[in-house]
Amino acid sequence: MSTLAIDIGGTKWSAAVFENAPGEDARLVERRCEATDRQQGREWMLARLALLIREWSARFPLDRCGIGFGGPVDFERQSVVLSTHVPGWRDFDLVGHLAGLLGFVPVIDNDANAAALGEAVYGAGIDYRPLFYLTLSTGIGGGLIIGKKTDQPYVYRGVDSYAGEIGHLTVRPGGLECLCGSRGCLERMCCGFWLERDYGRPAGELLRDPKFVERYVIDLALGLKAAIMLLNPARIVIGGGIAKSGDRLFLPLRAELSRQITNWSRARIDVVPAQLGDDSVLWGAMALVQ
Repeated sequence: MSTLAIDIGGTKWSAAVFENAPGEDARLVERRCEATDRQQGREWMLARLALLIREWSARFPLDRCGIGFGGPVDFERQSVVLSTHVPGWRDFDLVGHLAGLLGFVPVIDNDANAAALGEAVYGAGIDYRPLFYLTLSTGIGGGLIIGKKTDQPYVYRGVDSYAGEIGHLTVRPGGLECLCGSRGCLERMCCGFWLERDYGRPAGELLRDPKFVERYVIDLALGLKAAIMLLNPARIVIGGGIAKSGDRLFLPLRAELSRQITNWSRARIDVVPAQLGDDSVLWGAMALVQ
């Protein structure tokens, strides 16, 4: 049994083949990763996926496929809603398109939900429920895993598949305009796309400056405070490229959260980097087909 896992993001896309999946003995046997060509949009991505599927179908007995997509997904309809960073995806039937190439129907979810599932089953979120996952990358998204520690993890998606969209909480009322049309969103203040636009340098470079980080974590903590006070998660896992900054980000972030959290609250502040690194979405996409 071989499972194809796909992660379609605004900065990069990746794919992997897992053997003996789903299950505890899942093993990643091959992985590809490539920068996303935002300018050429959807058609470029579909062409790259078609080439990869053709190659891997000839080498592996693929019989399942899970997809984590970098944008809102209508989970009930199994359809992409849109991508705010790459053109051409609005209301696109990616599942139907790939089913024609694969010979079977894949399963799709928002990439943050997939990453949350991956970390809950295989990474930093094992034995932590509720678990809140934040992806801090080109954009910002969130995924919530609920249920008891002993149960199968359950992704809470809400009634319309929009639960977890923490990136579009307003943290700076009247602030800078976001791609969503609102102002002062957490994503507008803290994601990699806007950091590079606003400061002319990549996020990874900016976060090497302690003075910048000191200012940056104020807005990031405002968003996470909302998650902590509303959800009281056992743990928050942060993944995505910006999370690779490690202690340069996490130490001041935890300190800022301690300052911001309401002084009578005993809600825990357990915020850690993703254990699966760049592959959280892939592992989650694989687990999704269960």
